[in-house]
Amino acid sequence: MKVRALNAATEATRTAKLSDMRFGVDWEKRGTEYLSEDVIERAKQGNKQEKLKIQKCGSEAFQEVHEFAAAIREGKTTWEELDIDDADVRLKWAGLFHRRKKTPGRFMMRLKVPNGLLDSEQMRFFADSVGKYPVEVGVIDITTRQNIQLRGIELQDATDVIDGLYARGLSNLQSGMDNVRNLVGSPIAGIDPLEQFDTRELAKQIDAMITNNGKGNPRLTNLPRKFNIAVSGSRDDFAHTSINDIGLRPCPHKDTGEMGFNVIVGGYFSIKRVMESIPMDVWVKPEDAVAFCETMLTVFRDNGSRGDRQKARLIWLIEEWGMDTFRQRIVSEFEEMFPEKSGRIESAQPEPWAGTTFEKRDILGVHSQKQEGLSWVGVNVPAGRILPDDARAIADLADKYSGGEIRLTVEQNIILPNVENGRVAELLEEPFLNNGNYFVPSSEIDFPLSRGLVSCTGAQFCGVALIETKNRALELSKRLEKRLSLDKPVRIHWTGCPNSCGQAQVADIGLMGAPARVEKEIDGKIKKVAVEGVNIFLGGKVGENPFLGEVYKKGIPADYDSLMPVMEEILVGKFGAKSK
Repeated sequence: MKVRALNAATEATRTAKLSDMRFGVDWEKRGTEYLSEDVIERAKQGNKQEKLKIQKCGSEAFQEVHEFAAAIREGKTTWEELDIDDADVRLKWAGLFHRRKKTPGRFMMRLKVPNGLLDSEQMRFFADSVGKYPVEVGVIDITTRQNIQLRGIELQDATDVIDGLYARGLSNLQSGMDNVRNLVGSPIAGIDPLEQFDTRELAKQIDAMITNNGKGNPRLTNLPRKFNIAVSGSRDDFAHTSINDIGLRPCPHKDTGEMGFNVIVGGYFSIKRVMESIPMDVWVKPEDAVAFCETMLTVFRDNGSRGDRQKARLIWLIEEWGMDTFRQRIVSEFEEMFPEKSGRIESAQPEPWAGTTFEKRDILGVHSQKQEGLSWVGVNVPAGRILPDDARAIADLADKYSGGEIRLTVEQNIILPNVENGRVAELLEEPFLNNGNYFVPSSEIDFPLSRGLVSCTGAQFCGVALIETKNRALELSKRLEKRLSLDKPVRIHWTGCPNSCGQAQVADIGLMGAPARVEKEIDGKIKKVAVEGVNIFLGGKVGENPFLGEVYKKGIPADYDSLMPVMEEILVGKFGAKSK
């Protein structure tokens, strides 16, 4: 089956409403109907989630989310009366995650924002979508995949949000469960003086193939497990390809000099295992990258494990077959699906810069673009959390200084591109960037801990998190910065549980929610009691030659009195910090 044309959706297409689309008209088949009899039989014998998908395909949520919303608005049902599998599992195919344990009746809506590209109108729409709810639940989070999560959504409001997103060029379909997550690219694509490849259009094209231009693509909704794809644009690897199922790394062809991609595969985090991507020994041209990704997804869909979900990610299939067989199967399937591209996949190309050193750049602060007279300004967003009024302020700044453009980073920050050099000083004086929360570092060592802070949602909203993360992360960094001085930034990542959504293993210092025990006097006796705690990882690295950090200490209580001295010891002993 040939890949369809993947230009951006036309204005006419976007005038349609997702809420009006129906199976049998706009979607030919459900996701399960694209599976072979063999896959369906394996799914029937598989894990709980596979059996649930066989009972009713998750792609049904493309249509049912609007039916549920209408029924609640009309008083015909309530969220409590919905089938629990529909409410808590299948709606994830429509990007809606019910937080039954933390905020019953409210949903987090995860979007698709390829390459993290936004504009001021979209940012204001986010603010309007969650601003109607109480401020303690209606918030906007930037994720570690250059993506947006809208929190506090009530199901009866979902249709207005979904149609509003689609009208503004965004989507929320296929953003959860066994689907491909947000396409990650370079946040400074097209403006980077050291750029090797502009990732923007390719990220959009891959996303369009996966999601049918945001309308939903049942053919790729029933994967064995979630799937991550990232496209790098420079040696910095701002997209973190090394922790993705497919990583496309730019490299010129040794004979022609044509820029293409060496492919790495299999990177992921889970409770049972963490894994860096490994070389596939494949080089693809940019114009073949969409078809290549479609081939990989199809092979994974048809051959990945439907058994143990802890052993169902792509790397397990690679290890089952062996890399040589896996590569041969991918090339063979690619040429069968796209016969006009036969013979175009080549062996990985040698990197002409091999043997030289390159330090990943920090893109916060003010940096000259490759366009003369323009700069990008990297703004720190506190732990990636944006309140509705903050979102409106960011939109106003974008309109005033960056032509309405806003970009997201995997570090949960924002970039304002194309700022005229003559107006940078004016931007830096804006009250919003000097309110003690959002900031633009004035030097490479300004805010050495806060600038690199990354945090998952934590126990405030997530039912599996073992600890609260975002507020604790911000406060701890501020306290440490008051006590210590550093001559270089230190990246600190917080994650609430071993799923590692906060990617603790790639940080200089990673803190992962874990059990801890402290001694307390109870009824006159000293007893050990359970408290919130962390395991501490050290030594992660991103960029060229990445590697994952390892556990340094376990079971440290997460209260400030217990954690501060341990963190001070690490920062002084491992990172050269000095007391102020």
